[in-house]
Amino acid sequence: MIKVDRRSALGLVGAGLTLPGAAARGAPSAGASFAHGVASGDPTARGAILWTRVTPADAGHVAPIAVEWHVAETEGGKALESGRAEARPARDFTVKVEAVKLKPGRDYVYWFTLAGGTRSPVGRFRTLPEGSIADAVFAVVSCQLYPGGFFNAYRALAGQARLDAVIHLGDYIYEYGADEYGGAIGAKLGRVPQPAHEIVTLADYRMRHAQYKTDADLQAAHARAAFICVWDDHETANDSWVGGAENHQPETEGEWKTRKAVAMQAYFEWMPIRDPKPGAPWEAINRTFEFGDLATLMMVETRLLARSEQAEPKGHSPDAAGIAAVIAERNRADRELLGAPQRAWLEAGLKASVDAGKPWQVLGNQVVMARVEGPELTRLFGAETAQAMVAGLAPAIRTQVEAAQAGYRAGLPFNLDSWDGYPAARERLYAGLRRAGSHPLVLSGDSHAFWANSLADASGTTVASEFGTSAISSPSVGDMLPSVPLGDLLDKANPEVVFCDQTAKGYILLTLTPQVAKADYMAVSTILDRKFEERVLARFEVPAGKERALKRI
Repeated sequence: MIKVDRRSALGLVGAGLTLPGAAARGAPSAGASFAHGVASGDPTARGAILWTRVTPADAGHVAPIAVEWHVAETEGGKALESGRAEARPARDFTVKVEAVKLKPGRDYVYWFTLAGGTRSPVGRFRTLPEGSIADAVFAVVSCQLYPGGFFNAYRALAGQARLDAVIHLGDYIYEYGADEYGGAIGAKLGRVPQPAHEIVTLADYRMRHAQYKTDADLQAAHARAAFICVWDDHETANDSWVGGAENHQPETEGEWKTRKAVAMQAYFEWMPIRDPKPGAPWEAINRTFEFGDLATLMMVETRLLARSEQAEPKGHSPDAAGIAAVIAERNRADRELLGAPQRAWLEAGLKASVDAGKPWQVLGNQVVMARVEGPELTRLFGAETAQAMVAGLAPAIRTQVEAAQAGYRAGLPFNLDSWDGYPAARERLYAGLRRAGSHPLVLSGDSHAFWANSLADASGTTVASEFGTSAISSPSVGDMLPSVPLGDLLDKANPEVVFCDQTAKGYILLTLTPQVAKADYMAVSTILDRKFEERVLARFEVPAGKERALKRI
């Protein structure tokens, strides 16, 4: 286990961002390459963060490597902004720079070069608009398990004619070993995780990020548009919270704060996200993006800043007393997801957007916000049909389903790791939405399913609309329950759920205009073969104005 204290680790993370025009005196780069492509992120009205990684020819290379970067209006055009930087071993030879001299609401291309002429692939990004704009187009993505299947959705996304940005809601990597989550599929497809064991150290997390960015389809998506990212749990470990994670065992894997620190360090090295502000917590990646007079996008953090531990049953088959204890814990008033400082920041940002007359406030949020009761099969179908549905499942899955059914009958929600596990925190958020005068669009990931939800507070008053995106390649609950029409059941059992698909993989194409927000649910036909087809699985819209009723079109 590598021990990294907060002060020394922050120094490492901050060391790689070289501002335009800064001198770089790197070592010769003969044989070095750009094996991990290029990426852009966190756009502003004047530029964006530009990222790449230089792969030295020699695995034992330890000297910095000089890099130049350029931005132009068109590929092959004259560079409008250029600079120098260094790919340093302290930052795993990754490079992040920021373009700052561009014009708002414009498309640009960028590339990196090494001494001797080696040139990176060319990437594209669009600066944030200012003033009056007619529309904005986003792809909304989440949950990409490398061994789970091919990233076909990214190949489809990269082909979109118009993309202002890609909004990534987390689970960019997964921490599991080769014999765990999705391992059997990965072995068949030649997508075995590297390293093969569960990642715990800084070297482990770096290697896993590096493997993901060798994927050609992911590289194409990054080259297509700027990413606006937040992490969820698997960038550290499954079901993470402030003090630990379900998939972290201190007895064998060391202190949680150490694992969290190295995971975040690798994330900031390998992702096109702005580095932490000096003196600010690394965990505070909540931030705001303004799209002219049309929309405010606020990305929130629901994992590492303030989240209370999940109220989960102990063991696979909890008894009535165990379930009652979980319900009591879930309903505690002091349980948090955002925390008071982030909630105040969010409310202020939403109010400012409303006061500025912007029709849309968008929340980039990791986990599903709607109230979702688990489908109690006996109540929905009767005892005989329910028993037949469960009897056809594999023994291991059947045991889990039977335990879940016992919890649903007692009043547990479908997913305690989502906002449903923190109802008091959700009501505090909803109260802030009312005070801000905002009826936002909530974007959600994590669940590996498509959702369209009409969110309501405890009084039943509609407060927001939620678009939940499915996974790029991570397995869904519906994949494991082929005999159970889970999406339809969740729709029928829950008044807030307008639509749910628990099997399709893909992304959401979100288009905003002053009059309407339209969400196209884009599904790929397979993730197990590189030949696939893309289709619009469903389409929803929310009109601007006071009513804002979510409807399928």
